[in-house]
Amino acid sequence: MHTIKLSNGRCFVCKPEQTILDAAREHGIALEHSCRTGRCGVCKAQVLEGTTKNLTWHESLGSDEKAENFILTCCVTALSDVTLDIEDIGVLGRIEVKTLPCRISKLEVLCSDVIEATLRTPPASQLTYLPGQYIDVIGKNGDRRSYSVANAPRADGLLKLQIRKIPEGIFSNYWFYEAKVNDLLRLEGPLGTFCLRPSQASQLVFLATGTGIAPIQAMLEQLEIKSTEVNYDQIHVYWGVPTKNDLYWMPSYPKLSIRFIPVLSQELNSENAKAYVQDAVLADRIALHDAVVYACGSEVMIASARSKLIAAGLNPKDFHSDAFLSSNQILT
Repeated sequence: MHTIKLSNGRCFVCKPEQTILDAAREHGIALEHSCRTGRCGVCKAQVLEGTTKNLTWHESLGSDEKAENFILTCCVTALSDVTLDIEDIGVLGRIEVKTLPCRISKLEVLCSDVIEATLRTPPASQLTYLPGQYIDVIGKNGDRRSYSVANAPRADGLLKLQIRKIPEGIFSNYWFYEAKVNDLLRLEGPLGTFCLRPSQASQLVFLATGTGIAPIQAMLEQLEIKSTEVNYDQIHVYWGVPTKNDLYWMPSYPKLSIRFIPVLSQELNSENAKAYVQDAVLADRIALHDAVVYACGSEVMIASARSKLIAAGLNPKDFHSDAFLSSNQILT
């Protein structure tokens, strides 16, 4: 076994053939991550000392990043004591991941290809999570899909999920054609590290595509509840969808100062048509050097937004993301 040391001094032990991410979790230490499959790149970290070994593939790392000793903590184990240039996320390390039974309380059609499912867990076994995190829903045959929770924690423990129809998707067929109120399912969670962090920035920017707006809604609910603690001068919400008929949600948080910018990729004659949410942010000339960004949606959008916004002045440490991957990966 080898010791992993983080830049803030926290240490934990990694067993042979155990990923660094799993080892941290085993010791109650939360490291940045999302998909846990090597696709999203959220768990990227630079190795300052020591050597590591790949246990799985590294699609989201470029050759230049590998040359600079970057790794994905969900994909590698340690071959020696290792020092990483990352810090843990303290509050998440105290939240236990559980597998719980749940039942469907409500099904609501939001637009032509999105429904909202509301789940309830037993009163004595409510899920503890932070707004922005996601859960895995486990079906009767053991199939699982990941969905962001679209609401902040509630006293009744209800969890809202926004589910997009995927052609030929096993879970899509269930949700859209078979699911009934009171169906029994299981869930595992909370998962991921997409959540609000303390920040001194004056501008808070949310980027979402499709059902990536779900965790943004949960975060906005949290900010509304704790509005007296909000120190942002302005909150910007950019939501990319194909047409105005896909805008199934509008922000309504009277205690917050919000700019809502729908970005309609297929209505090029519309005043809201700017093709991509990241380009809409750049066009608005927000002071990115004094901003923090939370982005959720397609992995293509996440990669492009990160690259373009950092090039325009955003501090890389102020870009937080959760990528929705293809249905055979982590998020659908």
